[in-house]
Amino acid sequence: MAASHSSFFPSFKDNPGAAYASAIAVAIGLAVLPFVVGSQGNAWVRILDFALLYVMLALGLNIVVGYAGLLDLGYVAFYAVGAYMYALLASPHLAENFEFIQEMFPDGLHNSIWLVVPLGAAIAALFGVMLGAPTLRLRGDYLAIVTLGFGEIVRIFMNNLNSPVNLTNGPQGISNIDPISLGGMSLGKTQTIFGLTMPSVYLYYYLFLALAIVIIVLTIRLQDSRLGRAWMAIREDEIAAKAMGINTRNVKLLAFAMGASFGGVAGAMFSAFQGFVSPESFTLMESIVIVAMVVLGGMGHVPGVILGAILLYAIPEVLRYVAKPVQEAVFGHEVVAPEALRMLLFGLAMVVVMLYRPEGLWPAPKHGASRRAIKDAGGDAKVGGVQ
Repeated sequence: MAASHSSFFPSFKDNPGAAYASAIAVAIGLAVLPFVVGSQGNAWVRILDFALLYVMLALGLNIVVGYAGLLDLGYVAFYAVGAYMYALLASPHLAENFEFIQEMFPDGLHNSIWLVVPLGAAIAALFGVMLGAPTLRLRGDYLAIVTLGFGEIVRIFMNNLNSPVNLTNGPQGISNIDPISLGGMSLGKTQTIFGLTMPSVYLYYYLFLALAIVIIVLTIRLQDSRLGRAWMAIREDEIAAKAMGINTRNVKLLAFAMGASFGGVAGAMFSAFQGFVSPESFTLMESIVIVAMVVLGGMGHVPGVILGAILLYAIPEVLRYVAKPVQEAVFGHEVVAPEALRMLLFGLAMVVVMLYRPEGLWPAPKHGASRRAIKDAGGDAKVGGVQ
């Protein structure tokens, strides 16, 4: 049986030379990408940074939606939890508003990334279990409504927890958040490494890329693990999975917890990168966009989810910069505002993809056909079986 991710790279077992060559080529391309894109300005590298954040978010949601088949419209809540966790523990906000913390930390809280990021992942996972526990008997539309409500509840709490105790600073948000420091080197400042001058957005790109690669490896390993197979069994038929001895309650809770933890890590990175967080960054629209990334890319297929995340974030952002110059060059003036145009094309793209590629741009390959059958048919063989 072919591995579900065998189409991502050539198999190291079947063709090690091609596999290593592909891996090296991709690594070199990713390493030089910010320098190539950055020749047009740091704003383009910033788009890459946020695209990687959305890759992490989409891969986390893919565990819940793609692997376990549980529709979650409140995923942005875990993103918010991670962001606010980092903001509170790496900014002067708590020290300024709580006297006992001021006495303990007169210079304010400035915690290390090695403490804050794992803690953010753990707290987000706890919130994932809190969401999953009451929804174990729900599926489909009912689960979507409950998770949507959960996401809105978290956002409203963040917006109103400024009185009587000022924990989140309400709609004004938390500012002066410390940038990430690694080995005494601040990623919030331009640094010179190996004779290369790297602005802050370049440094964050490499950090986000490393985290995204770790999450990709984890999700691929989870997909082929016993737990991953249990998730997929629940997705296909929960009653049959339960009859086969799978503890559906614990497996579902693990899906919510694992997916939420990735969202918490992405939220902490967002908070450090921006230096500011507010409830406006965690609206329902963010959850919908992340779900669209998973569905349009290809549910349950790691390369497809990555593709969906990059396309759905990067293309609208690119249009923000090029729409006005292109309209002025063609029509002599701006016909449609860039913001309206990018959302119009965003919606149109989703409609077209769902009509002509209902399984996503890069769906998961079907199991059940041998490599020999696929090879004999020139790679176009129809394969059956269940995923």
